[in-house]
Formats: sequence, C-alpha cells, structure tokens
Amino acid sequence: MASNVGRTHHRTGWEPRSAWVTGWTTAAAVLMTFGGIMAIFQGIAAIAEDDVFVSTADFTYAFSLTGWGWIHLILGALVLAAGLALFSGSAWARATGVVLAGLSMIANFVWLPYAPVWSVTLMIIDGFIIWALCSPRGEPAPRT
Repeated sequence: MASNVGRTHHRTGWEPRSAWVTGWTTAAAVLMTFGGIMAIFQGIAAIAEDDVFVSTADFTYAFSLTGWGWIHLILGALVLAAGLALFSGSAWARATGVVLAGLSMIANFVWLPYAPVWSVTLMIIDGFIIWALCSPRGEPAPRT
C-alpha cells in the first residue's frame, strides 16, 4: 500500500497531514491528558490539606492556597477534557488546547512559591504543547 503523505486529495484540494505534525499533536494530547490529571491531583491536595505545601513569605502573587487548589482542579479538568478531545484532531480542540495551555502556564507561574520545580517543569511542557498545536498543518493545494 503506497503512502499518501505529500499527495493531494483531488476531491478536497487539501494535502493530508504529515506524519511528523500528527505525531506532535498526539504528543501534545498525551501531555495535556497527563498534565490535566496531575493538576486535578494538585488541586485536590491544595484544597484538602493546606499544610502540604510550603510557601515563600512575601511573594508578590500570594493567594489563598485553597483558592489556588480550586483553580488547579477546574483548570486540570478542562485541560484533561481538551487533551482527550485532541485525539480526534479537530481544529476547535487545538485552539482550546492552546488557550488552556497558556492559562496553565500562567497558573503555574503564580504557583512557583508552592512547588517551584514542578511549576517550571509544567511551564516548559505547556510551552511545548502550544508549539506543537500551533505548528503548520496541511495547506490548500494550488488548483491547476
């Protein structure tokens, strides 16, 4: 069976997605699914036991740990749902994934005093997710 990568579909005029781009989208979906589950657990831990996390005194963005727990729980559930929807490859799931990864990056920046290594790791992963979801897709083929 011949590979269709790089060939134009005559009916639609669109080139199929490259295996490379599809692989990065799948990787982003897996990372979002995993990150969403971990954010849910992080949120539950912050809500249930405020003394689990140690915070730095006089941090500029100091907020209630319970409040941040709810934010991480809700954001984690949304990221999980978007990550699972990404497996379908739909455009709305990619756009939603970019927005949620950006919000997750901001939330983890503000979460730095509570879990610095974890926050920096998740910010890097969120950056990768945004890059993977924004990478070019198949372009319309010129009509001849």
